[in-house]
Amino acid sequence: MSDQLPAFVSSYWECDAGGEILVGGLPISTIVGRHGTPVFVYDRSSLKRKYAALRRVLPERFSICYSVKANPNLAILEFFLEKGCGLEIASAGEFQLARKAGCAPANIIFAGPGKTEFELEVVMGNGIGEIHAESRLEIERVSTLGRKLGVRTRVAVRVNPTEDALGGAMQMGGKSSPFGVDEESLEPLLHRIAEDSQLAFQGIHLFVGTQILDCRVLLDQYRRAVEIARRAAAILSLPIHALDFGGGLGIPYFPGESELDLDELQHGLSKLMTDIARERCFVDTKFSVEPGRFLVGEAGIYVTRVNDIKTSRHKTYLILDGGMNHHLAASGNLGQVIRRNFPIAVLNRFDAPAMEVFDIVGPLCTPLDTLGRGVRLPQVEVGDLIGIFQSGAYARTASPLGFLSHPAPAEVWVADGQDFLIRRSSNLEDSFSDIVRLKPAAAQAL
Repeated sequence: MSDQLPAFVSSYWECDAGGEILVGGLPISTIVGRHGTPVFVYDRSSLKRKYAALRRVLPERFSICYSVKANPNLAILEFFLEKGCGLEIASAGEFQLARKAGCAPANIIFAGPGKTEFELEVVMGNGIGEIHAESRLEIERVSTLGRKLGVRTRVAVRVNPTEDALGGAMQMGGKSSPFGVDEESLEPLLHRIAEDSQLAFQGIHLFVGTQILDCRVLLDQYRRAVEIARRAAAILSLPIHALDFGGGLGIPYFPGESELDLDELQHGLSKLMTDIARERCFVDTKFSVEPGRFLVGEAGIYVTRVNDIKTSRHKTYLILDGGMNHHLAASGNLGQVIRRNFPIAVLNRFDAPAMEVFDIVGPLCTPLDTLGRGVRLPQVEVGDLIGIFQSGAYARTASPLGFLSHPAPAEVWVADGQDFLIRRSSNLEDSFSDIVRLKPAAAQAL
């Protein structure tokens, strides 16, 4: 086992007597024997465990909207719908996925900057539950389309607060930002919504940071959201129907990081609900969170096979059959300032002691295609299976799958001791199926 493999990874995964990792009771070699590599493997029991843990700590009045962008595979969406979750989307494409998974439009919220008129018309024409507006122009577009379609649309305002609400590994507000409406500009927009018969004001959305592992930061942001919502209610003399605290709940990736303290979060949320229990503006408020990474991140492993081992000037490289084109985040090219290794192990020798140091790279013709630097692993042979953990969220879906035209990886769902292919690997023909060839006359014109 890698000596860089933290305890939080081992708490989710087991190995058999031969030292091979098990996913849902199945040896990883059995899964890849059926589906090949590279492949993303998701464990339903891990999803169930994380959902239950979050549901336990949230007050009864809180609902969970799964953030589709974290991992949009239909099997995962269907899992959360079975649990009674809503879905949070950020595009018309995600809206179509949500509908295909069986989500009622009324249980879908649409957030994110840069919503196009086409996207707004698609979701409004199909009865979207709520749109979280991020600019004055967006509010105007929703109003105009509402008149065109003859619908009244429920609208909340995403607020970019002042700097005292900052926190998280990736800040999405608090300073100048493309996300949300600046807090100091909120009042005139609230009046604009309230005066428009095509718009039904619902409340406030505050989401200013992601990958938060400190409950104190989360709770500070929740309290800030309550303050802003309270002020909005006073400005309009209207109740707050919806208060969306966003996502932001993090998972540990690197040595030294700890899991979010859910007991502390539960205590803080209970106190927050007690503090506002008698405020009239919050009597019928639906409180919600929209986690993605927290629910699915730990449930996924990216599984690759060692294709070559080479030594160059005293450094040994493991060359895999998949790389940053499938898992950009693991390469450190998805927003990391300091590149640190995701948890990595030899899956068919999961319990073997680490003996050698490797740099782990993919098959792409770029030095950016490095998935692990200075990783201590057991002795490795060509054909061994290398796994990158914490890969259930923002992995395949956040990667440049078309780079160098390698096939896209399959996805496999493991539940109750069975493995199911939920997205097949693309082949060479698939890779070019969307290309339109010029007719001879057009080609000659070039």
